[in-house]
Amino acid sequence: MSENNEQELDMNHLMKVRKEKLEELQLKGKNPFDITKFNKTHTSKQIKDNYEEFEQKDVTVAGRIIAKRIMGKASFCTIQDNEEKIQSYVSTNDLGEESYKEFKTYDIGDIIGITGFVFKTRTEEISIHAKEVTLLTKSLRPLPEKFHGLKDMDLRYRQRYTDLIVNPEVKDTFVLRSKIFKEIRNFMDKEGYMEVETPMLTTVATGDAARPFITHHNTLNLDMYLRIAPELNLKRLIVGGFDKVFEIGKNFRNEGMDIKHNPEFTNMEFYAAYEDYNDMMDTAERLISGVAEKVLGTTKITYQGTEIDLTPNWRRITMIDAIKEVCGVDFNTIKTDEEARNIAKEKGVEYEEIKNTRGHIINEFFETFVEDTLIQPTFIIDYPVEVSPLTKRKKDAPELVERFELFIGGREYGNAYSELNDPIDQYERFLKQVEAKEKGDEEAGGMDEDFVNALEIGLPPTGGMGIGLDRLVMLLTDSASIRDVLFFPTMKPLAQNK
Repeated sequence: MSENNEQELDMNHLMKVRKEKLEELQLKGKNPFDITKFNKTHTSKQIKDNYEEFEQKDVTVAGRIIAKRIMGKASFCTIQDNEEKIQSYVSTNDLGEESYKEFKTYDIGDIIGITGFVFKTRTEEISIHAKEVTLLTKSLRPLPEKFHGLKDMDLRYRQRYTDLIVNPEVKDTFVLRSKIFKEIRNFMDKEGYMEVETPMLTTVATGDAARPFITHHNTLNLDMYLRIAPELNLKRLIVGGFDKVFEIGKNFRNEGMDIKHNPEFTNMEFYAAYEDYNDMMDTAERLISGVAEKVLGTTKITYQGTEIDLTPNWRRITMIDAIKEVCGVDFNTIKTDEEARNIAKEKGVEYEEIKNTRGHIINEFFETFVEDTLIQPTFIIDYPVEVSPLTKRKKDAPELVERFELFIGGREYGNAYSELNDPIDQYERFLKQVEAKEKGDEEAGGMDEDFVNALEIGLPPTGGMGIGLDRLVMLLTDSASIRDVLFFPTMKPLAQNK
C-alpha cells in the first residue's frame, strides 16, 4: 500500500472517531453547531499585555485548541485566537466530573470558549484557571500531524485556512499587508487625493498592453472584458473636474502565471491634474519610502538576501542610456527600424514580427539586458512611443514619451506617464492599436471613442501612475512569490474522484 493511501486511511479513521464524538454530544442535546453566539470579553493578547490589570480577575476568551496535556484530574490546554495564544488550566474540581470528562474528549482543532480567572503558573506563564469550558465548534477534520505538518506549498495555497492556523508567520504577512494598505491610504489622503471606484466590467479592452479576460452580459447580449486597468475611467474623472483621484482595486490579465504574476492582482492608480511624470517620481519616492518607514520602522530592508535602500533620491536614467550602460548598444545612433532589427539579430535579441519597429526592439533590449540588473530603486525614463499608446510625447524627441517605470530588485513596481491629452494624437494611436490587434497582437488595446470624446472636452496636463501593490507587499514582507501575499491565489482545480 502506498504512503498516500495509508495517510488517507488514517485520516478517514480519525474523522470517523471525531464524528462519533459529535454524535454522542448531539444525543445528549449538546450539539456545538446549535450555538449561535458566544460572549467573549477579552483576547489573549489583551490579557498577556496587561497582566497586572487582569491578575485574579475573571475573563472569557475563545479560540482553537492547538495543544492539550491530560494529567488525570487536571489538564492544560492552549488556545489560539485572532492575535495570540494562551494557556488554560482545567480541572475536575472546577468543572465537575461530567464536564471535565467531556473536555478530555475535545480534539486539537476544536474551538472552545473558556471562562476563568487570570494567574501565572509556577513557570511564570500567564494562564487562565478555567471555571467553565464550552465547546463552540467540533473540528471534524484533523489539522496536519504534529500541528506544523503543512509544508506542501501547493496544498498551503489551496487550503489557506489551514495554512493560517498551522503557520503563524503566514498570518503575520497578511496582517502586515493590511497595515501597508492602511498607510498607503493615509499617505494619499494627506497628499490631497480622493479615493474612487470605477467599473471592473468594460466594453473596451484598453488601458494597457495585455490580453484580457472576456465574458458575456446576457441581458445586453454583449461581450465584455474584465478590466486590464482603470486608467481611462480615472482620467475621465480628471476631465470631470476632480484634480486628484486614486483607486485601489483588482485588475485582470489573461496571461502567464509565475512568482511575479497572478491573473487577478491588486493595483493602485493615481492621477493629478497639472502635474507630470517628474512629479509622479517624487510622489512614488515619498509614498514607498514613507510606507516602509511606517510599517517596518526603516527604509533599509533586505529582500531575499539582498539589501535594498528605499531612502529617497532614487536613480533616474533613460531607457536608451541604461541599455548603453549595460550592453554597449547606443540607440541614439540607431535611427531606423532596419538598423534596429540588424542589431537585434547581432545581439541575439528576439522580437515578434508584428513588433519589429525600432521602439519595440529598444524595449526588448531593455527587458533582455537591463531589467534584472536594477537592484536599487531606479526610475527608467523616456520610453519609445510604440510601447506607450497613452503617453505624452517628449517635445525634443517625439519618438519618445514622458514615461517611467520603477524597478527595485530587478522587478517593475510602477508605471507612470505625463498623460496624453491631445485627442487627435490619441485617436491615431488607438487606430494603430486596432491595426496591431487585427494583425494578431492579442495584447493590443481597442478603440475607445468615448475616451477620445472626453479628451475633446479637455483633459488638463496630468501626471498618472500605477503601482502593483501585491509586488510592493512582497518587497516589504520579504516574500518570494506573489502567491505568498494573496489569501487565495489562482490555482488549477485538483482532479476529484466522486
